[in-house]
Amino acid sequence: MRVGVVSKPHRTEFARNLEEILQWLRKQGCETLVEVSVLENFGLSGYPGVSREEMPSQVDAIIVFGGDGTILSVARAIGDNTAPILAVNLGSLGFLTEVTLDELYEALERLLKGEHRIDERRLLDATLKRNDGTSTSFHALNDVVITKGALARIIQLDAYIHEDFMATFLADGLIIATPTGSTAYSLAAGGPIVLPSLACTVVTPICPHTLTNRPLVFPPESEIRIVLTSGEDVMLTVDGQQGVELAEGDEIVCTSSRRRIELIKPHNKSFFDVLREKLMWARR
Repeated sequence: MRVGVVSKPHRTEFARNLEEILQWLRKQGCETLVEVSVLENFGLSGYPGVSREEMPSQVDAIIVFGGDGTILSVARAIGDNTAPILAVNLGSLGFLTEVTLDELYEALERLLKGEHRIDERRLLDATLKRNDGTSTSFHALNDVVITKGALARIIQLDAYIHEDFMATFLADGLIIATPTGSTAYSLAAGGPIVLPSLACTVVTPICPHTLTNRPLVFPPESEIRIVLTSGEDVMLTVDGQQGVELAEGDEIVCTSSRRRIELIKPHNKSFFDVLREKLMWARR
């Protein structure tokens, strides 16, 4: 098996653990490719280095060490490839990085034996259409967010579903989230928790001026179009990692993507186990 390894680059205290894991993989007969920045930052040698963008097309599986942010960047790099991701949590919360270091070797053994489970996650396609006729495309695993900048001024957004006018939102912004992203910013803004297996898109207003503006859930075939009709210093952010400034009249069109990523799941852990652990349900 050809295995790719990506890690949060600045966790240099993890270097010794990572080298032990790489040696274990080699003993199992795996050919291991390591992200170039990891080799450089961790001072590792003796392993082929590839970029994050090149890795998905060259491996059978990718092991990602870090937090959800690292997973989000890898997910966008997957493109049309189908390399499944084993996400190992080095952070604190981690809805996507469910496997702990203590569970890692058991998870790897199941992967090498072909006994692992796959959890397929749907991405969101977003196209920014400017007044000058130019457009830019993005892909999000969690969410696409339109939000005001540093100034505490409300913005105005017109929302359409296909060609049907939905509402004018006077708010701090709007979140368009996948089921995976329902436990991220959308949840903090009062949106629902959606099972990852459900095909849908969630639209959640951020601090709406009209308190009856509530989160909405749409079927996956919906085309959600948002027009910025009023507002200064407004940003479009994708998964909290890509950002561009918006101008009045700009449109953002969001649709459920044909792209999917595959997450390798812990054998004995369900989505509700993760919710109880991360959200501390039923704890006093």
